[in-house]
Amino acid sequence: MVCNKMKTKYFTGKWSYLSFYLLYTFFASFAGFPVIAKAESVEIVDRIVAVVNDEIILLSELNRELKPYEDQIEASGYPLDKQRKMLFKIREDMLNNLVDQILTDKEIERLDIKVSEKEIDNAIERIKEDKLITDEELIDGLASEDMTMEEYRENIKEQILRSKLVAYQVKSKIVITKEDIEAWYERDIDKYSGETKYHLSNILMQVPPSASEAEELEVNKKMESVLSRLIKGESFSDLANAYSESSSTADGGYLGLFKIDALLPQLQEAIKGMKAGEFTSILDTDQGHQIFYISEIVKIPGKSYEEAAPEIEARLYNEFVNEKFAAWIKELRKKSHIKIIK
Repeated sequence: MVCNKMKTKYFTGKWSYLSFYLLYTFFASFAGFPVIAKAESVEIVDRIVAVVNDEIILLSELNRELKPYEDQIEASGYPLDKQRKMLFKIREDMLNNLVDQILTDKEIERLDIKVSEKEIDNAIERIKEDKLITDEELIDGLASEDMTMEEYRENIKEQILRSKLVAYQVKSKIVITKEDIEAWYERDIDKYSGETKYHLSNILMQVPPSASEAEELEVNKKMESVLSRLIKGESFSDLANAYSESSSTADGGYLGLFKIDALLPQLQEAIKGMKAGEFTSILDTDQGHQIFYISEIVKIPGKSYEEAAPEIEARLYNEFVNEKFAAWIKELRKKSHIKIIK
């Protein structure tokens, strides 16, 4: 659990030291003061940041959840002002997320939703299959994130529990009509009409920003010499290995498979109408002088309405689930006592 229970009755009978401490912790936190407990000369500073019905969220719990995001933001290199704004927004979102977790956990308890060890095993096996990893690779990956297999299994368990809650509260109430699917298909008709992708390679020669006219002319001559050799039939891959300054040089200049609309306008215009096995003229780009080569053109056929309908239905289903779950959480919040302590 991410939170500690706050009992509505702190004690019965005589007031113990622990009772006084709990009461002090509660009211001191509401007053905005930090709670300081001394144990063997070590100070532990903590306070309550939110109350959700009869449970609390501590600052230490919130900070623990924030830590990975803090590290990423600090490593981003953004100015300090931007880092603070980003961290403030993430902190706010994370606190709201922890509140929602408490509310959903309580609903899980109320509905007596359970998860078996076998269900957790099956979920982990599906993850391994999807990611094409072995047990050892999964364990190594978890270790790199300072997570044990026991902690990972607990996370998987919580995800399954919440998935079951969503199925109970939301999914059973979703109805997707044929009209919904048809409207989506018509809206994304360009996507389902098919597409063309290009296997691209390049030869790049860079021109340093401080280069003189003579130095730039020398680069141009080298590129023209390479283009001349390509025209005579020499291998693009061999010439890329020999002359290109691109990071893809080791692969014969191969860049990858691209849709034409994912390319820069300059390159889109250059390869328009070209066939597999052809190369462009020398292009003057921001990266330097380049020649691009199309090794293969892949034509992906479109999908008819009947072929696309199952995929569209699945997407609509997920979209409706997210919308209805957000609305359900909003109603649950209205019925709950929630106090955020700045």
